[in-house]
Amino acid sequence: METSDATDASAPGAATAPDAPAPARRDAEATRAAIVRAARYLMARHAHADITLKAVAERAGVSAPLILKYFGNKDALFARIMSFEADAEALLDAPLPVLGHHMVHHLLTGQAEHGADPILRIVFAPLHREQGDTLRDNFRTQVVRRLGERLEGPDAGLRAELAVGTLLGLGVMYGIARGPHLRGTPVAEITERYAPTVQAFLTPP
Repeated sequence: METSDATDASAPGAATAPDAPAPARRDAEATRAAIVRAARYLMARHAHADITLKAVAERAGVSAPLILKYFGNKDALFARIMSFEADAEALLDAPLPVLGHHMVHHLLTGQAEHGADPILRIVFAPLHREQGDTLRDNFRTQVVRRLGERLEGPDAGLRAELAVGTLLGLGVMYGIARGPHLRGTPVAEITERYAPTVQAFLTPP
């Protein structure tokens, strides 16, 4: 015979444990995200060798031992920061005919709302010496090559590099040079103006 949820919940020794850890999991995810954001912020401003776990912890509002708990060590944390896998997945998550529009809007929205964008940290690769080489390799493989594999027609690799380069130029002017006219214009308007330039490289000639 079926019993109601209320009856099950009130029964002695009812198993409620599976639902109980959810808040803790959410807190852990939020903490990891804060640590990643802090490490990215510092990586865009300081050489890898000069960034300490203490600095990351202070920026994230957590303790250094907590970073070790979640990531193991500094190298493991920065291996995560130097990967573009998740960023590329979101950046390229649109059908090819409208991908240029999506890429521009995604980059600008990240800058406007979070002060960061999915790919702009590649411009800081020279700061990081040998770690900069890892950053470049990941960027070429995980972003540019992945985009090129989606393109149809001739010169797909070249067109992918031109499209991403065009996008990076916008990101530099918006997020680093902080052009006042650009930042004073609604994201939707900039997207409508700029997206055709990026899309021209994505669409087969």
